[in-house]
Amino acid sequence: MIDYLQWLYPKMVEPELTDIIIFILIILLGWILQHYVLKYLIKRTARFFEKRSKIVTARILEHFSRETRHAIFTGIIFFALSWLIEISLFSNPSVRNFFYSLMVFYAFKGMYDVLTYYANHPETFYLKEKKVPFLTPFSLRIIKAFLALVAIAIIAGLWHFNLNGFLTGIGLTGVALAFGIRDTSAHIFGGLSMGFDRPFQVGDFITTEDGKVEGTILDINLRSTLISTADKGIVYVPNAYLMNKPIYNLSKREKRKIETFLYVSTNQNEESIRNICSEINKQILLHPKTSKEDFILVYIDEFHADYYRMLISFFVPTNNIHEKYAVQQDIIFVTKQILDEGAIQLIDPNALKNNNV
Repeated sequence: MIDYLQWLYPKMVEPELTDIIIFILIILLGWILQHYVLKYLIKRTARFFEKRSKIVTARILEHFSRETRHAIFTGIIFFALSWLIEISLFSNPSVRNFFYSLMVFYAFKGMYDVLTYYANHPETFYLKEKKVPFLTPFSLRIIKAFLALVAIAIIAGLWHFNLNGFLTGIGLTGVALAFGIRDTSAHIFGGLSMGFDRPFQVGDFITTEDGKVEGTILDINLRSTLISTADKGIVYVPNAYLMNKPIYNLSKREKRKIETFLYVSTNQNEESIRNICSEINKQILLHPKTSKEDFILVYIDEFHADYYRMLISFFVPTNNIHEKYAVQQDIIFVTKQILDEGAIQLIDPNALKNNNV
């Protein structure tokens, strides 16, 4: 190693045993500093921010910790070697570029680790005041790929590598490949569109207009979207398919509509039916968990030879399926009670059709 350093640094001084011992002590102290002291300080700082609800800052510090410590330890090694040979390692351009390349790598790796953490967890960055999510796991993956390209470009620039020919070759290869992977390209661009439009995010419950795809979003990647269906199955849906279908994001609903139809015999007199409709409307309005801001509809909306169709429609201000069905159950029971008290006869239209046949 000494001979190699002399080739790089002809003016270096041959180290003595004492210098080598001090060099080893500096390396050892540097390792202890970065592995114990600095690691402890970063953890304490992260907890400080976490207690003050600065969760994003705390997570960034935690996941930057390893690469920060490695960068500092690398600097200590370069300092110790410079002290050992009594000449700065940075006086050699190649060694200097190597050091800068390592620092770029550590910076990129730290950012990459942070983005990987948020991409692999259903957590979202939020703006400080408005609490508006502005990054999704898909966006984080795109940023990771972009950062990798930037890091490669910076390191290539440090070593004066000519990128023009390389990029030209990539461009020609990309054109040739585009014709062979058109379907895959469509899925990738579909993923990009979802990344920008954000019709849904991880954790949302969605369904397509035709009902063929329904479930909770588990992950969004470049080519496909991972969905957990109602029967606990896992489906990989191509992004191009989703982007060409009307999508209902049911998780964004603030209210749930309840709509029921009853079929009342035409033998009932008009006044009784009107009173029944009015009483059901009143009970829906009195229920503490129904929406009073939306229309409550209890009317006869169709007339047939043997029956009237009664529409009962109202909203519940919740997106919780259990609360929705609890309110619906309450209204069904009270409706049954009102119909029994009014001696209202209900008809099964399907049974009538079968009898006629």
